[in-house]
Amino acid sequence: MHGRETTRDEYLTAAREMTEAGRPTLARLLAEEAAERTPDPVAAARILAEFPGHSLRTQL
Repeated sequence: MHGRETTRDEYLTAAREMTEAGRPTLARLLAEEAAERTPDPVAAARILAEFPGHSLRTQL
């Protein structure tokens, strides 16, 4: 939808879909976005644990 920000739950849904599609790297990136949108650090860590792997993000 144009003009609104993607929600944490939408990122998680997309991450799970990418896992099912055999795209773990994309799933991890989407999970990282979901974790960033999660104010509770314990919940954010739980999200990242569901999608193992190393971050491929670069810092600008």
